[in-house]
Amino acid sequence: MSLGVGQLTGLIAATFTPLTPQGELNLPVIGPYIDYLLEKQGVRSVFVNGTTGEGCSFSVEERKQLAEEWCRQGKGKLDQVIVHVGCLNVKDSQELACHAASVGADAIAVISPFFFKPTNAEALRRFLQEVASAAPKLPLYYYHIPSITGLNLDAREILDGIENQIPSFRGLKFSAVDMRDLGQCISYCRPRGWSVLYGVDEQLLGAMVLGVNGAVGSTYNYVGSTVNSMLGAFEKGDIDLARKLQFKMQEVITFAISLGFGLHVNKQMMSEFSGLSMGPPRLPLLPCPPDHAQAITQKLRDVMASD
Repeated sequence: MSLGVGQLTGLIAATFTPLTPQGELNLPVIGPYIDYLLEKQGVRSVFVNGTTGEGCSFSVEERKQLAEEWCRQGKGKLDQVIVHVGCLNVKDSQELACHAASVGADAIAVISPFFFKPTNAEALRRFLQEVASAAPKLPLYYYHIPSITGLNLDAREILDGIENQIPSFRGLKFSAVDMRDLGQCISYCRPRGWSVLYGVDEQLLGAMVLGVNGAVGSTYNYVGSTVNSMLGAFEKGDIDLARKLQFKMQEVITFAISLGFGLHVNKQMMSEFSGLSMGPPRLPLLPCPPDHAQAITQKLRDVMASD
């Protein structure tokens, strides 16, 4: 993706990382995974090595292998391959950003460091600036997820004047529930032609009303077709249908939360729905109890089949 290309829109799957039963990368699954997203879910873009992909649980070399395989397999098929390159240190982030550019990624995303945290917005902007400098021709998106990073800063504060420091900056993935902050980000980004992508799947409809351009989420891997229907209904002005579909998603996720809906469960659900083996999560996460994933999967099927 060149810096002159327009905004990101629609659904973007936050991809799971396929592992063998022994916990090693299972790269041959990626090709069929892409075909499944395109043919069964109607999802044409991916966000690789993010939270859903357990990116921070893998080595720099493993993350490079994953980025390269997604770019290689997605070439000519996927619209966008966005590679998350954020790490706890700037040097590893720069190395991954440079590598993403070399293997044909369309854009990069960067999370805030979350062990030694930036103490203010300027510190985070400078970190992002250093990462961007390693891949200056790739669009860069800030990945805002305070529930993981513990960063006590509004995303809007981070955006302030960022274009003066990072010419390649093109927007953010907003994975938080503060709709005031989200609205302020959209207000800032829209006149600049930047993308705001929402990352809380069960609240997407509300974010659409505020004006997000698209969404990045884990559930779009296996219910992307349903959420695409919700987006289509919204765009046509059929708010009743859009609301009905969002309520269905919320019902399922509420049920899942009651059973302990973490990444380990979500990953197993992808295996159940797609028929592709995603394998276990990487330690320190533990494998999902089979009955939990099966119960949530059945709940999802029942809810989606109901009127």
